[in-house]
Amino acid sequence: AAARLAAEQEVENLSGLSPNPEKDIFVVRENRTTCLMAEFAAKFIVPYDVWASNYVDLITEQADIPLSRGAEMKGKCGTNESELELSWLNQAYILKLSFLKEGHNTSRGPEASWRLSRIQFTYDTSERTYFKDAVSPGKHTASSHRLSALVTPAGRSYECQAQQTISLVSSDHQKSVQLLLSEVRLQPFDIPADFVFSEEHKCPVDQREQLEETLPLILGLILGLVIVITLGIYHIHHKLTASQVQIPRDRSQYKHMG
Repeated sequence: AAARLAAEQEVENLSGLSPNPEKDIFVVRENRTTCLMAEFAAKFIVPYDVWASNYVDLITEQADIPLSRGAEMKGKCGTNESELELSWLNQAYILKLSFLKEGHNTSRGPEASWRLSRIQFTYDTSERTYFKDAVSPGKHTASSHRLSALVTPAGRSYECQAQQTISLVSSDHQKSVQLLLSEVRLQPFDIPADFVFSEEHKCPVDQREQLEETLPLILGLILGLVIVITLGIYHIHHKLTASQVQIPRDRSQYKHMG
């Protein structure tokens, strides 16, 4: 048990290696081998109540809370379940991501995939960096219910450059907290080598954007090919027509023929 605990605590925050100051990099290692890697930019949009100017009515403000580059982290890996926990500003904010790998039957036979199965975000409205004059300040927890996000075939990593929004329900009067994720590259299982992602599985938004970028090029190539073929056919037709004997239209020239 002690050896397993030591392995779970072998974690590294490599966010300083990213050229993007908003992007974080986290690695969990067990037995000197990488078992979970996560790269992403994250921000939380959290509604909270403050007093109106009459000190009678309540109005709702919004806190935009980025994931801090100096976040402390914990992690653990398993055959079918993995977890990444991040905390910052003296644990005023704690983000816990849970991953699940499972098998299922398809028309092609049994297949396995992994997904982000649960998100839990704990925040303290008495923390003054992002919350100003919150009514009844204290700790709240926002979490997902029956989440099935970032679904990826087993043995592959998930990649999505586009921004994704995941809604969480808060214990603070059931307010809706939004988690914004972007520039995601993530793999919680079956990493082939130390610090090396498996082949990526792109999210549908990225696939669509890639198609939109390449479609004009493909159409241009097809149009160019059609023009070349048309000109080639015209050139061949012209040569064949020119080589044929031309019959004079002036009947007076018939006597010179034959």
